[in-house]
Amino acid sequence: MFKIGLTGGIGSGKSRVADMLGEWGASVVDTDEIARALTAAGGAAMPAIEREFGPDALTPAGALDRDWMRERAFADPQVRLRLEAILHPAIGHETERQAEAAQGAYLVFVVPLLVESIGRWRDRVDRICVVDCDPDTQVARVQSRSGLTDSAIRRIMAAQAARADRLEVADDVIDNGGATSPEQLRVQAKTLHDRWLTLAATTGRQAPGLAGTPE
Repeated sequence: MFKIGLTGGIGSGKSRVADMLGEWGASVVDTDEIARALTAAGGAAMPAIEREFGPDALTPAGALDRDWMRERAFADPQVRLRLEAILHPAIGHETERQAEAAQGAYLVFVVPLLVESIGRWRDRVDRICVVDCDPDTQVARVQSRSGLTDSAIRRIMAAQAARADRLEVADDVIDNGGATSPEQLRVQAKTLHDRWLTLAATTGRQAPGLAGTPE
C-alpha cells in the first residue's frame, strides 16, 4: 500500500487530521493510541512495567500513572529508556499487525516521534506529512485538554524534535497554527488526501475499488 508518515508536535492537531483521513477512506495506524492501549488497565505492557518500576508506577485502577512516570523520566533519562525498552517492541509489533490488516485506500502511520526516529521510518513510508503549529498555540491546546502547567508542556516540547527539524524532513505540510480555522484545516487535509489517492493509484498501490472517496 501507499504509505504516509503523519507527525507533529504535541498539540499540533495531527490526531484530528488522522481522523479526517480515516473518514475519507485511509487506514490509520496511530502509535499513540497503541501505546495508550498497552498502558491502560489490563494492557499488555502493564505486567512488565510493574515488574520494572514497582506498584508506584500504577494508578489505583492498574493503568500506567503517566504523571508519576513523566516526572521521573524528566528527572532521570534512564527511566525513560527503561520504559521505552518495554514499550517500543510492543508498539512495533502491534503497528505491524495493524498495517498488515489494513484495507484502506492508503495507509497512514501516526507517529509523534517520527522525526526523532527518522532512520526507522524514512524508508518505510512514501511521504512524510507534518502538521505544523506555533509553540504558543501548542501550549494553549494542551493546557485546555490536559490541565498540565505551561512549564510541564514546554518540557515535553523540548524533549521532542524542534519545529525546524520536523519541517526539514517534511514532504507535505499542513498549517494548523492559531490562525487556522477548522474549515481551513479540513480543506488542507482534503487537498492532500486527494493528492495521495492519485499517487497511490499512479504507483498501483491503491486498494481495488477505492479510486475516489466522498467529501
